Amino acid sequence: MNITNCTTDASVAVRPKTVTEKMLISMTLVIITSLTMLLNSAVIMAICTTKKLHQPANYLICSLAVTDLLVAVLVMPLSIMYIVMDSWKLGYFVCEVWLSVDMTCCTCSILHLCVIALDRYWAITNAIEYARKRTAKRAGLMILTVWTISVFISMPPLFWRSHRQLSLPLSQCTIQHDHVIYTIYSTLGAFYIPLTLILILYYRIYHAAKSLYQKRGSSRHLSNRSTDSQNSFASCKLTQTFCVSDFSTSDPTTEFEKIHTSIRIPPFDNDLDHPGERQQISSTRERKAARILGLILGAFILSWLPFFIKELIVGLSIYTVSSGVADFLTWLGYVNSLINPLLYTSFNEDFKLAFKKLIRCREHT
Repeated sequence: MNITNCTTDASVAVRPKTVTEKMLISMTLVIITSLTMLLNSAVIMAICTTKKLHQPANYLICSLAVTDLLVAVLVMPLSIMYIVMDSWKLGYFVCEVWLSVDMTCCTCSILHLCVIALDRYWAITNAIEYARKRTAKRAGLMILTVWTISVFISMPPLFWRSHRQLSLPLSQCTIQHDHVIYTIYSTLGAFYIPLTLILILYYRIYHAAKSLYQKRGSSRHLSNRSTDSQNSFASCKLTQTFCVSDFSTSDPTTEFEKIHTSIRIPPFDNDLDHPGERQQISSTRERKAARILGLILGAFILSWLPFFIKELIVGLSIYTVSSGVADFLTWLGYVNSLINPLLYTSFNEDFKLAFKKLIRCREHT
């Protein structure tokens, strides 16, 4: 969310950047922008060209990638220009469009993470019923809801910014923090409420997965092949979206979903006669699940929490930060659009195969 521009104060002295500083800053930010474009484009292409990835859960991932790609294409380049040149050169209209697109896309990216967590929560805690509801239409409705909420959060400043056109210095493109109620409303809607929901959902997902792992670790061997076959079919039937053949969902919590097929115990598990060995495997999987969740939550919180803390303290006139600090925190948030395609695809084998296929196609062209 354009926050290079959102939190600086005219009273804060800004030291002009040297040529060397401008070069280093621009090179670093261009690399981040290019990688963000490349990785999100790869996710979109993988989903569009790989039939196995044409599933409702992956439509949410694709929409997230599109949103993050918009951040990289429409927001980051102008932010680089503004930071390096220390002034705004593109006029009032472009400034208004840029600020609005920035806030909308960044908010939408954050809210996508929220609906993905919600989708995974329903998938692992209410597998039977949600397997029927998890359709492309439902995914489309979730995406539309996310964009609608984002617009309602980001658009209000347009109504009072337009009346201040003449008073706004032409060299600056900033969002003024003179509406405390809007500052609270926007930060709650764009981050603090989604963050709270994400933490609650992933906490419940982890404990649901942990419980399933422990049940598997303490389960007794099935008496015969017939019983094993029946239970295997029943497990797959109950959780049809999580069967081994369908492990193409892109969220890292796929690792948790696999436990729904735990009755189909692999041969090496059948040979574990000692409860201690089964418990050890269960503990290993729990630790892996915890690491995956830690990566998801850690990346999101480290990227956006500092920025939104700054937004609150500046918006409430508690403290004023320098433009350099504001720029750094803004781009720390932007980096989340680079991290998302890595986190939400790198734990999935179908995505890995799709990426390898894309690379081979490019090598042959």
